[in-house]
Amino acid sequence: MAFFDRFSTDIGIDLGTCNTLIYVRGKGLVLDEPSVVAVERLTKKVVAVGKDAKRMLYKTPGDIVAIRPLRDGVIADMDSCEKMIRYFISKVMPKHKVFRSMHMKIGIPSCITEVEKRAVQQAALKAGAKEVQVIEESLAAAIGAQIPIHEPAGHMVCDIGGGTTEVSVISLGGMVVTNAIRVGGDEFDEAIIKHIRSVHNLIIGQQMAEKLKIEIGNASVAPEKTIEKMAIKGTDAITGLPRSLEIDSVEVREALKDPVTQIVDEIKRTLGLTPPELAADIVERGIVMTGGGSLLKGLPKLISKETGVPVILVEKPLECVAIGAGQAFELFQDISSDRSIYDNLNS
Repeated sequence: MAFFDRFSTDIGIDLGTCNTLIYVRGKGLVLDEPSVVAVERLTKKVVAVGKDAKRMLYKTPGDIVAIRPLRDGVIADMDSCEKMIRYFISKVMPKHKVFRSMHMKIGIPSCITEVEKRAVQQAALKAGAKEVQVIEESLAAAIGAQIPIHEPAGHMVCDIGGGTTEVSVISLGGMVVTNAIRVGGDEFDEAIIKHIRSVHNLIIGQQMAEKLKIEIGNASVAPEKTIEKMAIKGTDAITGLPRSLEIDSVEVREALKDPVTQIVDEIKRTLGLTPPELAADIVERGIVMTGGGSLLKGLPKLISKETGVPVILVEKPLECVAIGAGQAFELFQDISSDRSIYDNLNS
């Protein structure tokens, strides 16, 4: 074990549709950058990765293309994803430690197929990992949120990422019930884009929609009933000329109604499938919300109102999956040691 600790590095990765976060055991969270790669169109040579590449998104000349390698929580472009992971690892790992073997745990949505799961593992192995394990996002999020998952009690976690939403009930270190849908922050952006085009004949980009979502986006009416407004710019769908428009928070809430309803319905469905004893624990302890999508204003309040269950938004929802994936190495190692005592008794 001493040899393993000295010559290996344990890394937890949240390989998200929108952002990639890396946690290194013993150091904590060391990287948080957009999951974007800019490459030359003909040679496929990498021009920029992460923050630098995101600035190029939808603004590149003809010979350069900015790519988001992941869509709906799964790899859409294997080559770009491998290059992106390799770049991020080289950025956070000192050069004199490159010889060390890297053991990775990567958070993945439970709704992806075995083929998609293997694609994640292969991309990490090609990027230099010696061993790659996957962990369900909601389980990693629960660990990162400091939930005592090994207790004989029910804990519900709702992780809303960029491409997927996963709702799970966890007890005794495993997932008793889990459901996932391919609805997340990206769907929020798309819903805003479609609404503004259909109602106002104005075409806006993904970055403008994201800004609108973050600044005045909401899922329920605020107690003070304040109506926020924001000016947006885009292209007139009829004339093709640039045009600006002012949008208020009430209209944005209406635009987001469909994807928000899908998430609420998924939480209700998961609660309906939960055994009564665990459901009683959840009513007492509440639903824990993680992921960037959970930061949508009023969403925790809406979910609590629709389900009748308290909702807790963790302090750093964006970081939970990466932190939990990294901490899972030590956590499950300790549990294995405890179980070995019972194995000896049964032998």
